[in-house]
Amino acid sequence: MKIITVCGLGVGSSLIMKMTVDSAMSQLGIKSSIEHWDMGTVKGRECDLIVTTEGFRKNFADQENVVFINNIVDVAETKNRLEEYFKKHNLI
Repeated sequence: MKIITVCGLGVGSSLIMKMTVDSAMSQLGIKSSIEHWDMGTVKGRECDLIVTTEGFRKNFADQENVVFINNIVDVAETKNRLEEYFKKHNLI
């Protein structure tokens, strides 16, 4: 599964989210490839899932393959949100 984490500039928050998502995916036992990008670049990227913060919800209003999180360092929250997404889409 290819996952992209997204923040405004693609440097700080998205890199932290990448590490958090990596830990959460490990706990879920799902293999993934995770990249981190900025808001402008992500629109041209192919991926299975985007993970970003609630602050960017309006930017992804037209997409269904997005998981929004509140705390970018909270592995438990991220794992729960990912698990909800995967169950809803019959991926686990």
